[in-house]
Amino acid sequence: MGSMEMEMEVSLDQLPHALLATIMTKLDIASICSLASTSSTFRSCAQHILSFLSNFHLLDIAPSGDLLRPLLPPNPYLKSLKLDCGRLDDSAIALFLKPSLHELCLHNCADFSGKLLSEIGTQCKDLRSLYLGSVAEKRGRAIHISDLEELLSGCSQLEALILMFDVSLFLRHNFARVWASASEKLTSLEIGYISSVTVTELLSPNLGAHQSLNLVQPSILPRIQKLCLSVDYITDAMVATISRGLIFLTHLDLRDAPLIEPRITFDLTNAGLQQINQLGRLKHLSLIRSQEFLITYFRRVNDLGLLLMADKCANMESICLGGFCRVTDTGFKTILHSCSRLYKLKVTHGTQLTDLVFHDISATSLSLTHVSLRWCNLLSNHAVLSLASNKELKVLDLRDCRSLGDEALQAIGTLPKLKILLLDGSDITDAGLSYLRPSVINSLYALSLRGCKRLTDKCITVLFDGCGMLELRELDLSNLPNLSDNGVLLLAKSRIPLFELRMRQCPLIGDTSIMALASMLVDEARSHGSSLRLLDLYNCGGITQLAFRWLKKPYFPRLKWLGVTGSVNRDMVDALARSRPFLHVAHHGEELGADPYDISDGLYTHDYDEVDEFEQWLLEADVDTDDEELGDAENNEELVV
Repeated sequence: MGSMEMEMEVSLDQLPHALLATIMTKLDIASICSLASTSSTFRSCAQHILSFLSNFHLLDIAPSGDLLRPLLPPNPYLKSLKLDCGRLDDSAIALFLKPSLHELCLHNCADFSGKLLSEIGTQCKDLRSLYLGSVAEKRGRAIHISDLEELLSGCSQLEALILMFDVSLFLRHNFARVWASASEKLTSLEIGYISSVTVTELLSPNLGAHQSLNLVQPSILPRIQKLCLSVDYITDAMVATISRGLIFLTHLDLRDAPLIEPRITFDLTNAGLQQINQLGRLKHLSLIRSQEFLITYFRRVNDLGLLLMADKCANMESICLGGFCRVTDTGFKTILHSCSRLYKLKVTHGTQLTDLVFHDISATSLSLTHVSLRWCNLLSNHAVLSLASNKELKVLDLRDCRSLGDEALQAIGTLPKLKILLLDGSDITDAGLSYLRPSVINSLYALSLRGCKRLTDKCITVLFDGCGMLELRELDLSNLPNLSDNGVLLLAKSRIPLFELRMRQCPLIGDTSIMALASMLVDEARSHGSSLRLLDLYNCGGITQLAFRWLKKPYFPRLKWLGVTGSVNRDMVDALARSRPFLHVAHHGEELGADPYDISDGLYTHDYDEVDEFEQWLLEADVDTDDEELGDAENNEELVV
């Protein structure tokens, strides 16, 4: 066996450098660097191809400037760059801004100032797509209106712009003037936060002294087809201005989160809803009132508003409505029967939505593939029975519909194409989960049973015993008071190659669960616990300092997100974070993974790369010091105990 490996190594060394380079250019950055860590031949080849790769995508770890510098040599062929900038600041701008870029995606830019915007406008004049997240959110960082102006005027080819930060920091009186210099090719705009008044002023047509009131100048951003905004209040004035000014709009996504109950002049009413989609071009509409800060609803919209809007909805393919507490079955049913092309329906906080909306859905021409009915507490098993007539369903989100039970699971068990099933807080039992066997469990990619308090360890056996290899990659078992280490042992025994496992707020989960997951062999060719990228153990009652020894490498080599209770073992948490610098350790109870500024209506997914060897290639340092720190923390913890 040893001689065979030696022959293979020699043969690889003898392959032409150009051939190796051609093969490696088909790989992503993480895989290229993983290969580079295996031999000097691949290392040399990796260093060469990094100078002519067209795509550089590195979002799963946040490199420092020193680590990034050798990965981004001068490269006139680089077209697409995606980067997590969590460890970078203004000093790194020169490393990654290239004149050749057409696509630039920079996440977690909290430590950058407005200089980032102005430099992009100066150096990246051929950009077509730009994403900037969390710019200048760190204390002491600032963005000036001139920075935004240089960005918009400099990137004259821009087609898609996503600014996932608070743009209300800019001066309002100059805001519209600056946007007048934006690219005429811009068709998609998303903003993390902006006030509704600013939006109205931005898109309001300007009347000249010599103009007739009936002949107005074209709107700023006239070619916009997709607009996604998170605002303070969704108002009639803003909706009307958008509808009149953006005549090519096909995708409108508005979300607000009021701090106080809105007055009528700062709210959406039936009249405002009637203004939406006057030209009938909208294919996607999302109007969501978040309860992040205040329990509030669209109290001035009722069935009449949806009836008026439905007249223009024939071409709608996706509708998302959140917080319409006065809309009854009549209004929602009108939408379903008016939109023959609808494939995606999302309703949240539909306090008056009942089973009657769906009782005759099988008689319609609808072919729904995505249905989300979160916090619709009047729904029962009968609604799910009716929805199950849509055999094309791929996503079914029934979180916090607390009246659903095993009869609903029986209906769900007839959906052969289901990929995502979310049942948080429902009244299902271990026995009811057997209805997901054999077909549905084989097709599922994500399953959430969070807060289904009647479930026990037996649910693991019912779901996974004897199933073989499954497609399931995301599993949420949080807030299950009867789930214990025995259940996790059964899960580890099933050898399902999960990417995400959430078990937060499970009082019976302890050290044994961590050891079982760390020792789990997904298949014979992989290392221990190798598939998990995200593990949430926040506030699990039985976890002690012993578990932290199993969270060190070589265990969980691909783990990128870890949730633990920091107040109990703070020294251990800090030492673990230092020993695994590419591991995001959360210890304040925050949910893992999702971007708080993500205002899309889709489900959050990770794009995971194989980066364990990549970390080794980047670090190339002795980690004994970090292990000693973790050991010291363990010893200190034992003394305290």
